[in-house]
Amino acid sequence: MFSPYIHAFALFFSLLNPFLMSVYMVGMIRNTDVKVFNKALIQGSLIAFAVFALFAWGGENIFSRYLNVRFESFQIFGGLIFLVIGYRYVFQGAETIGEMRGAPEHLAGTIAMPFMIGPGTISAAVVTGVSVPFTGAIAVIAVTLALTCSILIAMKYGHDHLRYKHAKHIDRYFDIMGRLSALLIGTIAVDMIVNGVMGLMQSANLH
Repeated sequence: MFSPYIHAFALFFSLLNPFLMSVYMVGMIRNTDVKVFNKALIQGSLIAFAVFALFAWGGENIFSRYLNVRFESFQIFGGLIFLVIGYRYVFQGAETIGEMRGAPEHLAGTIAMPFMIGPGTISAAVVTGVSVPFTGAIAVIAVTLALTCSILIAMKYGHDHLRYKHAKHIDRYFDIMGRLSALLIGTIAVDMIVNGVMGLMQSANLH
């Protein structure tokens, strides 16, 4: 009975993954006041919720009917973005991702994109909207975003209280998780590109 919901939650949470997001946002976590960070994170989550709800409701029709583009093209482009991010992380480190995030006064928008609202999570929203009823999809999205947001806020508090006593351990955590996330990002990127290309080939064969 609950398996579609559990599957949808697991898919969303694995893509949002607050433990990896803490690595993406390492510059913000280190240099932003806790109140500013928490406010921006909550606002970014609300933006993401609205976008995910829209795609859960509209599905692939948003791409084909309203935007007049193929969903597979979106997957390929999103995969290329993730490849660039993964490449920069592997060879230049976590701080380069902070450079890509934008100015501090636009924190809510930069938290929302491109990691919270990314090609993978939008695809997950489309899949969730197809696999469970719309009200169930909204509940899954809300619970996942609330859990992700809560964990990130807790990690921000933990970082601020432990960074002086355990700075070496925190830096080691970010380095290890960063390299693991780079591998994961690259793998997801290639998979998205492959799925997009295969989808285009299948649609071409049908026509």
